[in-house]
Amino acid sequence: MRIDIIYNNATHIHFLTGFCMNLAHITRFSVIPLVALLGGVLTVLSACGGSSAENANPLSAKAQLGEKIFHDVSLSASGQQSCASCHESANGHAQANALPAQLGGVHLTLQGNRTSPSLRYLATNTAFHFDAEGTPTGGFFFDGRATSLQDQARGPFLNPLEMANTSIAEVVQRLEKSAYADAFRAVYGQQVFNQPEVAFTFMTEALALYQKEDADFNAYTSKYDEYLRGKVTLNAQEARGLALFRDQTKGNCAACHPADKAADGSHPLFTDFTYDNLGLPRNMALQQNANPAFFDLGLCDRSTGDLKERTELCGAFKVPSLRNVGLRKTFFHNGSFQSLEEAVRFYVQRDTHPEKWYPRKADGSVDSYNDVPALYKANVNTTEAPYDRKWGDMPALSDSEIQDVVAFLLTLNDGYVSTPSRK
Repeated sequence: MRIDIIYNNATHIHFLTGFCMNLAHITRFSVIPLVALLGGVLTVLSACGGSSAENANPLSAKAQLGEKIFHDVSLSASGQQSCASCHESANGHAQANALPAQLGGVHLTLQGNRTSPSLRYLATNTAFHFDAEGTPTGGFFFDGRATSLQDQARGPFLNPLEMANTSIAEVVQRLEKSAYADAFRAVYGQQVFNQPEVAFTFMTEALALYQKEDADFNAYTSKYDEYLRGKVTLNAQEARGLALFRDQTKGNCAACHPADKAADGSHPLFTDFTYDNLGLPRNMALQQNANPAFFDLGLCDRSTGDLKERTELCGAFKVPSLRNVGLRKTFFHNGSFQSLEEAVRFYVQRDTHPEKWYPRKADGSVDSYNDVPALYKANVNTTEAPYDRKWGDMPALSDSEIQDVVAFLLTLNDGYVSTPSRK
């Protein structure tokens, strides 16, 4: 039996939904044809003692299809890769390993270009735009090229380094052969597979709805959420970490990862959906980096081609949510770190101790920001704390303070269950 704590931001209502792990997956899918037939009428779920009251937020028929599509390896050319392969629920819907990029392609032998980002807490993200101050904001993927969850869902099916289908028609042919093809027809029309472009649009719509409706993608079940609700207190180390996280002269993390409730009372997403150039170390475990002339330039070199003239954006990548960061096995877009503590240490010691992070040139000097070409190194953020230090300065955080920040970050993992105090 698994207990999920679901939090509704709009009404601030908590409720518990119990269900059997072994049967819930099947139960959800079994209602698709019935829900479609009845035009969305909710089906009472009786498995494991469930009821309509206990399942107050069942997935819509389209979202149920999206869940099946999300886990279906048969939709890939290899027959071994699904969306869930790179975005596992147990890891915050991010990758489960420490690889700098996942393997894909027809034989699962081709390395991707970047780490697999978490798919959680994206429901309120927007299409890419420049805000009133000219700050690049929004968009999906590390370079913001996708305009929505639905647009983002299209890419992996056709990427030769991922699911490696050669065309939309090939994806839809695989979908038509799936065990749930009849359910797809029941929802989207009996002739839907006769029009591959239309069917693919519906397919990605279903995936987007699954990510919007399933509580796991927007759970707000971390210890920090319970702290904001006044249900628990942070321990001394976690509280110190939060203070350092907010302190503009110390961690200054909240500048890009807001930690406070919004004006409407909604809980923070721990991202402002903007972009930053951190001057990361080059990760030679990425095969593309074997070519010394290659650089992943992020925003200014994305496939849409719309920002090629904005050279000040070269090297900038999306600011991710820090929710569930403690579940990650690798960090940043290029997977240059495999430890959360080391990632935090890099932030505060990047320029005070550059020899820790970067190789030396032939003349013995440190080749700082070596994953950014010389032409764009001026784009690296060196003005905001904790980056506003130079070699020989004291880092913004001491080693013990780094550990405090890490302790706080671990309170952002979903699935927190408080231990009742003994009387």
